[in-house]
Amino acid sequence: MRIVAGRLGGRRIEAPAGHRTRPTADRVREALFSILGPVDGARVLDLYAGSGALGIEALSRGAAEAVFVDRDRRAVAAIRANLATLEIEAPVLCADAADYLEGRRAPGAPGPFDLVFADPPYSSAAALTGPLSALLPAVLSEDARIVTESDNRAPLELDFPVVTARRYGDTRIAVHRAS
Repeated sequence: MRIVAGRLGGRRIEAPAGHRTRPTADRVREALFSILGPVDGARVLDLYAGSGALGIEALSRGAAEAVFVDRDRRAVAAIRANLATLEIEAPVLCADAADYLEGRRAPGAPGPFDLVFADPPYSSAAALTGPLSALLPAVLSEDARIVTESDNRAPLELDFPVVTARRYGDTRIAVHRAS
């Protein structure tokens, strides 16, 4: 995998070992960021981060900060290795996304976030609609965008207005607005 554009464009990143993660393809990331447009200065939350590709791509394109959350230890190790290779400092948390969102209300916690990526395992995406829809508002800035990636046959549909949704093979990308 590679970073598509920005100051780190062309640099390679690694996916976690094993088959439990499904990194967002370069072409899908490129299309997604074309849809999103500029992300300069954005505070980014990358949930179910896997390799960290989405959050790293946002940082490469000018996002101010990113927080990476994944509950898989191999994914967390891969994200930390990718950030170290690219000489980026960012928080990487080994936690369940819902647990992180519930605990994020603590004083001094990062946020609010302007851009949230939610790319859960395809097999559990549909079951996360309620919990994510309930927990995300507490961490979002007023004009935040939420990007979901899921299986086109069982999409992750949040209770936020959809700005656009696109299909790339079996993958569905949807961009939501917080308000």
